[in-house]
Amino acid sequence: MRIGVVTFPGSLDDRDAARAVRVAGGEAVSLWHGDADLHGVDGVVLPGGFSYGDYLRCGAIARFAPVMERVVDAARGGLPVLGICNGFQILCESHLLPGALIRNDHRKFVCRDQPLRVESVSTAWTSGYAAGQEIVIPLKNGEGGYVADERMLDELEAEGRVVLRYVGDNPNGSYRDIAGVTNARGNVVGLMPHPEHAVESLTGPGTDGLGFFTSVLEGLVRS
Repeated sequence: MRIGVVTFPGSLDDRDAARAVRVAGGEAVSLWHGDADLHGVDGVVLPGGFSYGDYLRCGAIARFAPVMERVVDAARGGLPVLGICNGFQILCESHLLPGALIRNDHRKFVCRDQPLRVESVSTAWTSGYAAGQEIVIPLKNGEGGYVADERMLDELEAEGRVVLRYVGDNPNGSYRDIAGVTNARGNVVGLMPHPEHAVESLTGPGTDGLGFFTSVLEGLVRS
């Protein structure tokens, strides 16, 4: 299975995401922000970083990149798409996911190994986990506070679209401790922590992040 990893000007976790795809057993395909097509990939990862320098708002310029036109169309057609950190911000700016990411409530950059609870296993990217499973993967952001109005938050909760929740201290002020959400179809997932940094036991806090990448590959094989 071929998983595309997009590089925007300012991306800095694209190579890590590509490696995670390979460690999981997939073929990583490099996609450039100016690409006019997705080169036949079976899924897409929007990696972390500071796309276009995070000018205006994080992800606000990247949403207009040529490749994002194809990503948005493909995602609406069912293509699995994962947005990590800055990629999550881009998905929200592109209206593939609801809500927004704002500056951390303590106004400081946070970088730590973060305990999380998997709330939904009904997505293309989390089907390999168990509901309620607690995992630890790195978190690093300055504008990672997830916000939405009460109506949308209630809707996400009622429809089982909260994918991950922070365990213990809330690191950035995200409403209802939300660390990741999905669209109604379950093919698009955005999360603020970095699963691509937890795929090998040699580095990072362990391999708890690998499940995101094996989940999508196994799902694609079954389909």
